[in-house]
Amino acid sequence: MTGPEREESHDFSRVEDVKSSPHLRRPDSSRLRQEWNTVADNALRLEQDVAERLVTALNTDVSGLYILFNQVRKHYWLVEGAESRPLGEFLEGAADRLSEMTDDIAIRITALGGVPACGPMGIRQHAPLFIEEAHHYAVRTSLARDLDGYATLAVLWRDHIELADRLGDQATSELLRTHLQTLEADAHVLDRYLADETLVRHDALE
Repeated sequence: MTGPEREESHDFSRVEDVKSSPHLRRPDSSRLRQEWNTVADNALRLEQDVAERLVTALNTDVSGLYILFNQVRKHYWLVEGAESRPLGEFLEGAADRLSEMTDDIAIRITALGGVPACGPMGIRQHAPLFIEEAHHYAVRTSLARDLDGYATLAVLWRDHIELADRLGDQATSELLRTHLQTLEADAHVLDRYLADETLVRHDALE
C-alpha cells in the first residue's frame, strides 16, 4: 500500500472512531455544581416540594419549546411557494420568540433551584412533543405540524398556570400567562396561513 493510500485509510478509521464514540462531554466531577434532575434550595422562599413540582412542569415547557423552536427554524430554512417571503419572515420571527420564551422559563427554573432541561437526554426525558424526522415536507404539512405543536404547548401551559396558582407562585403563573398570549397569537397566524389556498409551489401556479 502506498503512502497516500495508507494515510487515507487511517483518516477514515479516525472518522469511524469519532462516529462510534458517545457525543457527551463529561467535565471533571470536581467542577460539578448541581446534578441534572435535582432541585436545590431556592432564594424565593418556596417550599422544596413546591419548587420540585414547578421545576418538573417548567422543564416540560422548556423541552417542548426547544423541540418546537428547532422545528419552526427548520421550516423557515425550507420554506417555498407563492408566499415564501412573508411566510419565511413570520417563521423566522416565530422562532426568535420561541427562543426568548425558552430563555425566560429556563431562568425561572434556575431561580426555583432546578437545572433547565438541555441536551438530547434532558429534552427527551420531558418532551411533550415528537421530534420531526429530518426530511423536507410540503409547506402545508410543515405548518400543520407547527400549529399542532403550538396547540399542545398552549394546553400544557394552561395546566401549568393553574398549578402555579394553586401552589402560590404568582411570578411563575404571570410568566406563563404572558408567553401564552404570544403562543396563541402565533398559532392564530399559522391557522390563517393554513386556510390560505395559495400555500403551494410556484410551479403549481404556472
